[in-house]
Amino acid sequence: MCGIVAYIGKKEAFPIVVKGLKRLEYRGYDSAGVALLHDGNLNVYKKAGKVSVMEEFALGHDVAGHAGIGHTRWATHGEPSDVNAHPHTSMDGKIALIHNGIIENYDVLKRELQNQGYLFKSETDTEVIVHLVDYISKKENVWYGEALRLALSQVHGAYAIVALSKDYPNRLVAARKSSPLVVGIGAEGDFYLASDATPIVEYTKKVVYLDDEEIAVIDLEDGLKLYNIADQERTPFFQQLEMELEALEKGGYEHFMLKEIHEQPRSIHDCFRGRLNAEEAWVKLGGLSDYEQKMISANRLIIVACGTSWHAGLVGEYLIEDLARINVEVEYASEFRYRNPILNENDVVIAISQSGETADTLAALELAKSKGATILGICNVVGSSISRLTDGGSYTHAGPEIGVASTKAFTAQVTVLTLMALSLAHKKGTISETHFRTLLAELEAIPEKVKQVLETDALIQQIAAEYKDASNALYLGRGSSFPVALEGALKLKEISYIHAEGYPAAEMKHGPIALIDENMPIFVIATQGNSYEKVVSNIQEVKARKGKIIAVVTEGDIQVRAMADHVIEIPETNEFLVPLLATIPFQLLSYHIAVMRGCNVDQPRNLAKSVTVE
Repeated sequence: MCGIVAYIGKKEAFPIVVKGLKRLEYRGYDSAGVALLHDGNLNVYKKAGKVSVMEEFALGHDVAGHAGIGHTRWATHGEPSDVNAHPHTSMDGKIALIHNGIIENYDVLKRELQNQGYLFKSETDTEVIVHLVDYISKKENVWYGEALRLALSQVHGAYAIVALSKDYPNRLVAARKSSPLVVGIGAEGDFYLASDATPIVEYTKKVVYLDDEEIAVIDLEDGLKLYNIADQERTPFFQQLEMELEALEKGGYEHFMLKEIHEQPRSIHDCFRGRLNAEEAWVKLGGLSDYEQKMISANRLIIVACGTSWHAGLVGEYLIEDLARINVEVEYASEFRYRNPILNENDVVIAISQSGETADTLAALELAKSKGATILGICNVVGSSISRLTDGGSYTHAGPEIGVASTKAFTAQVTVLTLMALSLAHKKGTISETHFRTLLAELEAIPEKVKQVLETDALIQQIAAEYKDASNALYLGRGSSFPVALEGALKLKEISYIHAEGYPAAEMKHGPIALIDENMPIFVIATQGNSYEKVVSNIQEVKARKGKIIAVVTEGDIQVRAMADHVIEIPETNEFLVPLLATIPFQLLSYHIAVMRGCNVDQPRNLAKSVTVE
């Protein structure tokens, strides 16, 4: 949550910071603000609303300066407003600070500072930090960077912080704990900071990802120096970004979400490229290969995730248990540690996260690690916190996903889990060589089949137009298609604001059937497979109550077509791989309904892309 951008160097800071904030707006868009140093003045401009609102306001004032910090907010403490927007400043107006995360003990610190005469303008937890830095700086007679280090020893919670001061115009200070922050090193001795690499890649590919409880002091003369909270100097680990600028543009599409939906043939292929060969009959996930035997012999595999990633984990559960015959449990990361789970060194915990920064998932991993479990990760962002915390793992290689509602990340995660299931099954001997080869060949064919599904877009638009004004919707599926029903419902909720629920098809008659009438659209995955006849029966139950059936069926289906109000065909594929195809129509349907309803598709209300608070 929240986006941080900062710059110090020879260039004008304002356009760099604003452009960066727009690239990070998917992290939060309740309010935005900048602080700029110019000719001994610290100029702060902040407004509720999107970055463009703040930009327009600031352009009427002095926006010059070669050092600046900026922030786009997803509100936690305090409603979206001008006052609550970041940056926050010290009472004397010398220090400005931006923050992503949550300070858990802010109330105690706030009362202590109020007793010292500090006045608070906002409702935020962040303002506590800047006043605490100011207080320590004056009390201990130290510069603001040292004061920040001392302040952080009193702060409980998560943070990514960047601060600047009028007294030190050639310096920026940054710190992180459980919230991402990356430093980019420019060719001209300038520096860029951001919550992720998307604002930086335009200017440099040389970066340093801060570790937990690290403080970065950036000085135009002395360069970058890293310290920990204990004031021990650390050696920076420089990395090269592989991200391309083109991946951050819409590429002619109206929305990032639509672009990312249409990128799935390529992103799925990129996910398994170099990892499987159907002709030679092998599959290999390099980052997991050292742990496969541990996974095979484990008491159980525990998948922890949130939101869409949790749905991917559920698909993985079906695949791994069926193919590899290994016990799998899928847990909401946000609940995992609060029920005191039983964990030991014979368990393997697998975290799934698009960003690799999801706070709840990281907390679940920390708990698992403390109990001696092996911890693995599946994420999309190289250098992310999960990738650095885990013993091993696999990147999905889906490329940057800017739309807040996850699409290509989901299919990439399912692809990795499919590869994992196949590899484990083959090594364990729970799958025949013939079946193994068949599934590898079918998986290799999936990108082309996704292209075919995308060609049904015109039909899906027609269906969307018919149901765009629905108040409620049900999504039904069986087996590994049940998580696809959950994911379809989530997509509709996220971007169109229509209430929708996903259910196992058989569970419909245990309650949800009471909701069905002639105004209720029911989206059903009714592809050929072991459960086909059962799903047909469920459709008949819906039709008997005048519900509207929109069915995703296998190409050439006759039986369901005769009953359904609408059918969307997907190419025939192995039952295990249906989720990779069946989810595409639901993504497109949600997208078109949201557009027709006038919703902000890429930035749905109240949501943010990377949930770095618990």
